[in-house]
Amino acid sequence: MTTEQEGDGESFVQPQDSGSVRKGCDPFAQTQRSKLQHRRARINQQINKEMRMRAGAENLFRATNNHKVKETVALELSYVNSSLQLLKEELEELNSSVEVYQNDSESISVPMIPLGLKETREIDLTVPLMDVIHEHYYEDGSQFEKEIKEFMDLRQAMRTPTRNEAGLELLMEYYSQLYYLENRFFSPSKNLGIYFHWYDSLTGVPSCQRALAFEKGSVLFNVGALYTQIGARQDRSTVEGIDNAIDAFQRSAGAFNYLKENFSNAPSLDMSSASLNILVRLMIAQVQECIFEKVMLTKTKHDFLTQLQIAQEAAKVDDIYALVYQTMLQPPVKDYIPFSWTAMVQVKSQHFKALSHYHAAIALANTALSLKKRKMNMKRSSCSFMSQYQRDLLLMSCYMTMKNDRN
Repeated sequence: MTTEQEGDGESFVQPQDSGSVRKGCDPFAQTQRSKLQHRRARINQQINKEMRMRAGAENLFRATNNHKVKETVALELSYVNSSLQLLKEELEELNSSVEVYQNDSESISVPMIPLGLKETREIDLTVPLMDVIHEHYYEDGSQFEKEIKEFMDLRQAMRTPTRNEAGLELLMEYYSQLYYLENRFFSPSKNLGIYFHWYDSLTGVPSCQRALAFEKGSVLFNVGALYTQIGARQDRSTVEGIDNAIDAFQRSAGAFNYLKENFSNAPSLDMSSASLNILVRLMIAQVQECIFEKVMLTKTKHDFLTQLQIAQEAAKVDDIYALVYQTMLQPPVKDYIPFSWTAMVQVKSQHFKALSHYHAAIALANTALSLKKRKMNMKRSSCSFMSQYQRDLLLMSCYMTMKNDRN
C-alpha cells in the first residue's frame, strides 16, 4: 500500500509496507527545481555527444596523412570545441541559478550556495549479477530475479530524490545496498565488466569507471549536494529555520569531508580532493553565516556587549569566507568553480567585514556617549552639592550673627 505525498512541489510515492521499494520524485513534475535538473541532464548528454565527436575527430586527424582531410577535420574540431564551450557556459549559468533552491518566504535573506546533483546513466545489472550467483554461489540466478529488479528500481529512484528527508533516506538506502553488493558480488580479482557513468556536477563532463567505489562515491556526493539544497530552502527568518539550515550544512560538510578522506582517484573533477576541500569550507562558512543570523534574530538588547558580540560573529564569518575565496583562486579549481560562486563568496566576505566594523563602531560610539553623559551628570551633581553647601554656610552665618546680637 502506498501513499501520495508532496515535497517542495515534487510529488513522490512513499510505500507503507517494508517490503516494497521507495520511489523518487516524479521526473515529469513541472517544478522550478525539476526543470533546472532536466536542463542540466540534457546539457550533460549534449556534452557527452560532443566529446565523443571530438575524440573521433582527433583520432582521424592523427591517423590520416591526407592534407585536405586534415583541414576538414581541423575545421570540424573547431566547431565541436565551440559547441562544447557554449554548452559549458550554459551549464555554468544553470549552476549560478541559486535562487531556484532558496526559500519562497517573503522575508528577505541573503541567498545560500547550493550544489546540483550528479547525473548518471541507466545500467542493467541483471545478467552480470545472475552470472555471479551461478558461477560463484552455484545457484540458479533466475531465482533472484525479483530481488535484482527491486535493486534496479532502487537505483532508478535514487536518480530523482526529493528535497527532504525521504530523498536522503532513498540515497542512503541505495548506498547501503552498494556496500553489501560490493562485499558479495564484486571480487577484487574479477570485475563484472560493468561501467558506471556519472556526469560532473558543475561541468557536465562524463566519467566512467568499472570500480563500484566510483558509484558509491557519486551517491555520497549527491547526499552532500542534497543537504546543501535542503539547507538553502530553509526559512531563516525563524530560529527553527536557522537551526535546520545549520544542521543541513553541517551534514553536507561531513559528507564531503568523508568523501575526501575515503575516496581517492576519482575520475571527475568535482570529486577531487581540491574541489571537495572547497565544498567543505564553503559549507562551514554558510554554517557560520547562519549562526550570525541567529545571533541577530535572538538578541533584543543593543547594549555594548551585544554589539560587540555581533561584531565578533560577523568577523568570524568574514574570516571563513575570505579563506574560501582564497582557496577558490588556487589552481586547479580556479577555472573550474563557477564565477558566480567566487563573486558571491567575495561579496559576502566584504559584506560581513563591513558589518563587523559597523557594529564595533556602534558599540564604541554608544560607550563614548554613555561616558560623556555620565560625566555631565556627575558635574551637575557636583554643582548641586556645592550650591547646597554654600546655602548651609550662609544660614549658619546668619544664625551666628543673630545669636551674637542677642548676647
